[in-house]
Amino acid sequence: MDQKVTEYISKAKKWKNEMVLLRTILLNFKLEESIKWGKPCYAFNNSNLIIIQAFKYHCDLGFFKGALLKDPKKKLVKAGEHSQLGRQLRFLNENEIVQSETLIKSYIKEAIEVEKKGPSILPKKEIQNISVPELDEIFKTNIELKKAFQALTPGRQRAYLIFFSAAKQSDTRITRIQKCTPKILCGKGMTDCTCGLSRRMPICDGSHNKLKK
Repeated sequence: MDQKVTEYISKAKKWKNEMVLLRTILLNFKLEESIKWGKPCYAFNNSNLIIIQAFKYHCDLGFFKGALLKDPKKKLVKAGEHSQLGRQLRFLNENEIVQSETLIKSYIKEAIEVEKKGPSILPKKEIQNISVPELDEIFKTNIELKKAFQALTPGRQRAYLIFFSAAKQSDTRITRIQKCTPKILCGKGMTDCTCGLSRRMPICDGSHNKLKK
């Protein structure tokens, strides 16, 4: 048990009892408990697995790779419009958690098994619906960049496409593409470490900020 998580829950103004119940269930498993992104987070083999989140209308368990779980009862909810892997198991009160304890444990067990299997492979169809005309134009003259982008995993490709397409102005989209080009050519995703200092490889944890300029 991490004392910081205990303090976080004790100071919560809403969903306190629900978070206590969810934490109790999670502590039945050999997970690493800590506070990340300001919330109780649970990792397996140093890889983020589940996070407890308190929102305005619900409290939930967020599964970082929830899209890879079987979810036979269709209880998992997509975390956001552009969420690729993240899924949420939402609760509106304590009774829902108590009544769903067996189901919750089954999701946790499966999430651990998914993590044990290693890197996840995402379906390519997730990429096809995002269009960035400026990137297509750049690909026509920069074949090396096109090949490097196509060599990225579907998940990394989609993250870049979402980032590029989110810009409202064409000039901004082009600027974003140019800024990310070096990382793409190196085979890196948007959140991948490029300095080699991260303790959460291959994910960047901000260690590059410690480098002297």
